[in-house]
Amino acid sequence: MISRRSIRSLALPLSLGVALGSCVPPPSQPAAPAPATSATPAPAAARSGPRPLAPLTRAEENALPSIEQTLVRPPGLPPPITRRTPAKVVIHLEVREVTMPLADGATYTFWTFGGSVPGPMIRVRRGDIVELHLMNHPSSTMPHNIDLHAVTGPGGGAASTFTAPGHQTQFTFRALNEGLYVYHCATAPVGMHIANGMYGMIAVEPEEGWAPVDREYYLMQGEVYTTGNYREPGLQPFDMRRAINEDPAYVVFNGRDGALTGTSALTARVGERVRLFVGNGGPNLISSFHVIGEIFDHVYSEGGSTVNTNVQTTLVPAGGSAIVDFGLEVPGSLVLVDHSIFRTFHKGTLGMLRVEGPDNTVIYSGREVDEAYLGDYAPQAAAGTDGAALQPGEQTFNGVCSACHQRSGAGLPPVFPPLANSDYLMADKTRSIRAVLAGLSGPVTVNGTVYNGAMPPLANLTDHEVADVLTYVRSHFGNRGDAVTVSEVAAVRATLVTPTPSGHP
Repeated sequence: MISRRSIRSLALPLSLGVALGSCVPPPSQPAAPAPATSATPAPAAARSGPRPLAPLTRAEENALPSIEQTLVRPPGLPPPITRRTPAKVVIHLEVREVTMPLADGATYTFWTFGGSVPGPMIRVRRGDIVELHLMNHPSSTMPHNIDLHAVTGPGGGAASTFTAPGHQTQFTFRALNEGLYVYHCATAPVGMHIANGMYGMIAVEPEEGWAPVDREYYLMQGEVYTTGNYREPGLQPFDMRRAINEDPAYVVFNGRDGALTGTSALTARVGERVRLFVGNGGPNLISSFHVIGEIFDHVYSEGGSTVNTNVQTTLVPAGGSAIVDFGLEVPGSLVLVDHSIFRTFHKGTLGMLRVEGPDNTVIYSGREVDEAYLGDYAPQAAAGTDGAALQPGEQTFNGVCSACHQRSGAGLPPVFPPLANSDYLMADKTRSIRAVLAGLSGPVTVNGTVYNGAMPPLANLTDHEVADVLTYVRSHFGNRGDAVTVSEVAAVRATLVTPTPSGHP
């Protein structure tokens, strides 16, 4: 018996043949199965697996209600399915080649499903008949197709959807297995089409549906291989050598650096339950998906039916997925990362979930103590070399800022700019307050040198702490500036698009 995985493995030679313009012959019939032995797997009916679906006659299929699915841009997705009977779901998915922002100042020509990276999520119910129309816009320069991992059949649909520019194709399949599945282009060279943004997900809900939650979001990790390095400005071309060497310039959520930060951050409220549909388009790297400040109550491992609980980080393979959900008990900014952590801060896999609502100090107190610790230097008390006590902002600087900007304030070229004798810092007090509260992404020019890094938001600091640390920096390291007041910090905090609570959530 040939397995579904074996059938799916035919997709590569099929897509290669299609991409070369040849006619794709039907796959050869498998040889007759060998007589059963002790080493032969038990028949399918005897193995555990999903309960069988009731078969549909052609007349019953034709009688199903037809639903045209409205596709939405990520991180949005279609609403949960409330019906409890099968339907015929019609999907119209257009392929477009679109030049879009990749980072501030950098653009890239993506090949997209539906004009977005990832492509829009398709949402159906197990047992549904899905009629998929793939339309390749006349402006496209390449033929494309689609392989949906939820499809049982040659190439996951790729063998039936090779679509030249200005053409459309159609095929129909039945959703046999519940779960969260990746779809992607499988036209040769397959890796290039995927790396250019041609991936998305299809959710096949169980017949009884998933447990209800308050909010759902859809995100996918993907790699971009450009000739320029991370955040290098200009229109960036694809670099095949970097792709083969698995050396991406970018590893991002939802197609661009900062796609889920700032005004595009995800939002929720204390007391709500959030579900994330997480995918990994790849084409090469495994994701170690983690939300800083939360524990996943439930993880549908690999997007299937097995549920794990109390998970800190879940692996999402290239071409794979996971469904995670968790409750929100305290306010604050939760950070979404690939815990292969250098990717987060130096290649772009960083997102934000901003949670608003009342504090719960029983669950999370915030900072309760912030005082000098002298360790082996205790006999010298809390005095500096001149006998003066540590200044209010000095402790915050040493504990929070010095890791990047160094205790001397000299910074670390070319990523972390100097605070010492800093023309950028001293030119605009309000800008410096905003940088602490909302973060700052390069490039910026400091003392004539361009720095191209990322400073995360530190809005969890209190207004007093922000005022004290900026006052300290503005009066040390060769800087000569007036003090920053608590009221000035509060005024800037109030102007943020999503104002953050003052203090440690």
